[in-house]
Amino acid sequence: MRVAVVGATGAVGSTMLGVMRERSFPADEVVPFASERSAGRTIDWGDLDLTVQPLNEDSTQGFDLALFSAGSAVSAEWAPRFADAGTVVVDNSSQWRMHDEVPLVVAEVNPGALEGHRGIVANPNCTTMQTVMALGPILEAAGIERVVMSTYQAVSGTGQRAVEELHRQTQAVIEAQELPAPAVYPHQIAFNVLPQVETFKGGDDYTTEERKCMRETRKILGRDDVGVSATCARVPVYTGHSVSANVQTREPLSPQECRELLAAAPGVTVVDDPANAIYPTAIDAAGRDDVLVGRIRPDPSHERCLNLWIVGDNLRKGAATNAVQVAELLSVRGLLRTARAA
Repeated sequence: MRVAVVGATGAVGSTMLGVMRERSFPADEVVPFASERSAGRTIDWGDLDLTVQPLNEDSTQGFDLALFSAGSAVSAEWAPRFADAGTVVVDNSSQWRMHDEVPLVVAEVNPGALEGHRGIVANPNCTTMQTVMALGPILEAAGIERVVMSTYQAVSGTGQRAVEELHRQTQAVIEAQELPAPAVYPHQIAFNVLPQVETFKGGDDYTTEERKCMRETRKILGRDDVGVSATCARVPVYTGHSVSANVQTREPLSPQECRELLAAAPGVTVVDDPANAIYPTAIDAAGRDDVLVGRIRPDPSHERCLNLWIVGDNLRKGAATNAVQVAELLSVRGLLRTARAA
């Protein structure tokens, strides 16, 4: 199997390479791609050094699989070129997620959506990803009428510049220095909470991130009749997104039944003993692939409603790990050979 990793020098791309090595992904050859300014750099790959290549017309040929994490503009231009050459693309950007012909897949929740793909498979938004890991088992057991999500998202979801901005601002506050002007976010992020993740477009009162969470959740669950409302906030945390989810089920589901249900779900770990201060935190999730769920409790305002606290590493399960898991499923199910033959 010959595999391209596009955007290999970015935070998610480099994490993808690390996850592939951790999981002993069955690649005979891995070729990293990045922008022209990164071309020629070497990446440690165990006993090998991988040399970063620039994208060009010739570079799309001869791959079975391509993992993309290079942004929507690059995916819009280059993912179809790889797909036309017989490569199956797993794309981490938002470019293809809501296209009807493109499966939007969480490995543990809707792997069947991979069947019949047309060369491009989309990786969901990181916040949506960890939320549906908890919602999927609940939907199957008790149905879902409505979900209200409030998210608390780490700065690494924006990229390395945001991580550096938080570091500089925090250092300035602690050392009583002049605070550098915000460049990545519209306001100071250090010691602050911003009720804006991504942008407001076309007079919409919801941000693009909130729209992603609402639309993608319904697509992954395969249920247009599930109501979803989202408010997304950025918090001064380096890694790990947290979600408070209020879930209204169609059938009664007790907190204990929910705990047992989620404890048995693949990729989910229940951490729920609040009386002893045992519940998921962003630091707990950092570096882990499992999504952590706790604070499972009844909503006193509705007899068929539960509140959950869901935490995940936005760079791993929220992006890189799921992309690699999807690639593994494509390989095991013979869905790469189908694309090459076509």
